Amino acid sequence: MNHRELQLFLHLGKTLSFAKTSAACHVAPSSLSRVIQRLEKEVGQQLFERDSRRVKLTAVGRNFRVYAEQTCDSWAMFRQALHNQEATLQGELSLFCSVTASYSFLDDILGRFRKQHPGIEIKLHTGDSAITLDRVNSELEDIGIAALPERIPSQFSILELTSTPLVFIAASRGGNLITEVTGKAREAWKEMPLIISESGLVRERVDRWLKTMKVKPDIYAQVSGHEAIVSMAGLGFGLGVVPQIVLENSPLAAKVRQIDIKHGMPPITIGLCVLKRKLSNALINAFWTLARQSIAGNKKL
Repeated sequence: MNHRELQLFLHLGKTLSFAKTSAACHVAPSSLSRVIQRLEKEVGQQLFERDSRRVKLTAVGRNFRVYAEQTCDSWAMFRQALHNQEATLQGELSLFCSVTASYSFLDDILGRFRKQHPGIEIKLHTGDSAITLDRVNSELEDIGIAALPERIPSQFSILELTSTPLVFIAASRGGNLITEVTGKAREAWKEMPLIISESGLVRERVDRWLKTMKVKPDIYAQVSGHEAIVSMAGLGFGLGVVPQIVLENSPLAAKVRQIDIKHGMPPITIGLCVLKRKLSNALINAFWTLARQSIAGNKKL
């Protein structure tokens, strides 16, 4: 067995879905299946119970997962130890965040990190912030920037960056879509086309608020990523809900107007996240330490 096979096994052990692991790890389902079969043959025991409906780790699979995690971590530490013998840290660090987060928070941190550790290559991936924790937990990324859930899973370390309120937005001019809506106008909300996130913390809070209002709205679109909501709202397709920081940093901000709705939804907390056990990796720890210092410095200003 090799480290790539162990990483595929670990990812499958978290998703319990051949389709999800195949897509996330860019490997064909048939190839993934053969990897698992080879591991099971080498171990001499079945690692997964699988049928047409579900995939589940066996007792042996759960024990093997501990071995695989320790082996992959030890390999990463060994490789880093070799680099540490040189004058500077070297290697690759993977980050995941939304487009908004990339230029709202990373400019200062990455600039300072690059100066201190020029030998470390940064791989920055952007996408929907709703999937950040899953990608970090599945070890597809080393560090992520995410909208933090009300209960942080125990395996994560978190550095809070900021908090931002949720705002309603609509096209800034023209159109017959929106005249005026309020949190108390239930009948108006039933006919109001909404553009909201398809998943994630913002979606959960909007759903909870609408349930409190006891209305079932006309959901025009469910969008992956808050940046696209600003675009669709600006084109007049409906009333959007986004974190204020997304609106403030959007190049399309002039095309929308903020609607004053007293919704009472709590603000969103945004933070850096990493698996606690990954902080033993020298590259990840170096980034985390610098980020913590940068955040503390900004709070003093």
